[in-house]
Amino acid sequence: MKTLMDVQALRDRMTSGLQTVLLDVRWTLGDPHGHGHYQSAHIPGAVFVDLESTLSAEPSAREGRHPLPTIDRLQEAARQWGINDGDVVVAYDNSGNTSAARLWWLLRWAGLETVHLLDGGLTAWTAAGFETEGGEEQHCLGEVDLTQGAMPVTPIDAVSDVARDGVLLDARAGERFRGEVEPLDPKAGHIPGAISAPTTENLAPDLRFKTPQDLRERFEALGVSDTVDVAVYCGSGITAAHQIAALEIAGYRAALYPGSWSQWSSRSELPVATGA
Repeated sequence: MKTLMDVQALRDRMTSGLQTVLLDVRWTLGDPHGHGHYQSAHIPGAVFVDLESTLSAEPSAREGRHPLPTIDRLQEAARQWGINDGDVVVAYDNSGNTSAARLWWLLRWAGLETVHLLDGGLTAWTAAGFETEGGEEQHCLGEVDLTQGAMPVTPIDAVSDVARDGVLLDARAGERFRGEVEPLDPKAGHIPGAISAPTTENLAPDLRFKTPQDLRERFEALGVSDTVDVAVYCGSGITAAHQIAALEIAGYRAALYPGSWSQWSSRSELPVATGA
């Protein structure tokens, strides 16, 4: 399965009239105005997807800040976006796909195989000189049927096993991993045995993913191989999906720990490590 689609390939599909469901997932921590950014300028035909309301269940101390939505809720949203069985779906944002990857992962988890990230996102699209438009887009209702479980998930009670026997990657910034700062969650630090692997290091300066070879070398240096179990977490399960996409580009399969640090750090009985 191809993880990425480049902007020229998307442009060619659009000019050829090939059916493509294009989804804009404009969201970053600390910026609640993603919908407004979308309304100002988006790729023609793209439908806005609200990460907080449709790509996550209600937050809680027990489950974390962005629990996975139920499959029924995700299916209802996917039909609202206009997805039918067999459609090619392309997701993008304006931050190197760090939020769009959540949608990519969820749809892959729900059984869709022809779903891609637009490499470089809106940044690459506009850099290529392609047009944008404002306002709102909405497709006709789709009829896609989704079934959960096509992508691996590591539950909280199995995380320590992966850290001990496999490779557990922490996709947050290094200073949060080391416990120097914690702007969002109850405790500072990381899951004991985890390895720091900031998501930002998956990207080139132009916000495209690094080459498969570069990514493979990066993850091999962190202990990833074809013979060990790999799981990824971040603050709340959003940017960890980006890491899983990068691992797939490099040729590796990894599980998501959905609750991530926001869930782990809320459990008083669970251990916390600090430092490098």
